[in-house]
Amino acid sequence: MHLIHKPDIPSSEITDESLFFGRRKFLSAMGFGGAAMAVASSPLLACTNDAAGQASQDEKPNTWEEITTYNNFYEFGTGKGDPSKNAGNFRTRPWTVEIAGEVKKPGTMSFDDLLRGLPTVERTYRHRCVEAWSMVVPWNGVLLKDLIAKLEPTGNAKFIEFTTLLDPAQMPGQRSRVLDWPYVEGLRLDEAMHPLSMMVTGIYGKPVPNQNGAPLRLVVPWKYGFKGGKSIVKIRFTERQPATTWNMAIPSEYGFYANVNPTVDHPRWSQGRERRIGKLFQQPTLMFNGYADQVASLYAGMDLRRNY
Repeated sequence: MHLIHKPDIPSSEITDESLFFGRRKFLSAMGFGGAAMAVASSPLLACTNDAAGQASQDEKPNTWEEITTYNNFYEFGTGKGDPSKNAGNFRTRPWTVEIAGEVKKPGTMSFDDLLRGLPTVERTYRHRCVEAWSMVVPWNGVLLKDLIAKLEPTGNAKFIEFTTLLDPAQMPGQRSRVLDWPYVEGLRLDEAMHPLSMMVTGIYGKPVPNQNGAPLRLVVPWKYGFKGGKSIVKIRFTERQPATTWNMAIPSEYGFYANVNPTVDHPRWSQGRERRIGKLFQQPTLMFNGYADQVASLYAGMDLRRNY
């Protein structure tokens, strides 16, 4: 079953957080472990210590209000509250995605056809912004690896590129030259195939709101948030590393890999600590955002200071 975006979601229709997590507790109490719980909740928040032995971080998910009103989505403005104010009338239906490059069957697919037949998952991930703030978000969507398998890239494909909609009439932030539009991001294909990588269609069991990247966005939880392209309209497989928006704009500050690394500071601030939205005090930033056990092998032998 696929999530269909509605322009506005009344508060009465939003799944209450206590109910959302109560369902998980119910499954566990009834003995539905293993595969059932792997879908109902993420096993990826079990990291209790970082390399320096820091205490575990508070992993309580952020509220719907926090997640949907504090955003980076420059297509709707550069202020954290701009997306929620400016994206309300953004049209996400009908929606099509172009499939291009090193793929067996290039073409254009509707949103529903793109995701049809793919198993859906719910996963709660840490989200870390390069600006040193963070959230914990319960996402809904499909595993990127499942989508890639459906799209059948050729043996020449080494990278995957994601492009956001270009529509200044609907996206007022694109009327400025703050970035070179449209927004483009990319991954190595092995990163995209990792089972943590998701194409997201919802939050808290409801369709992803416009300000959070409706109807389709990328989530790669061990990378800084700017890697997560929103409102995606094109997926291209390529043999060469794609040029990405922030890396082209300020290469000294935004690398292609963008792995969360507390030992490599942003040129203008430390990345060693972060402020969890809704919390008063900062907390230590974890290597790979706490997913080192799962993803560090992807970068074995790489200089992570040079490949930032």
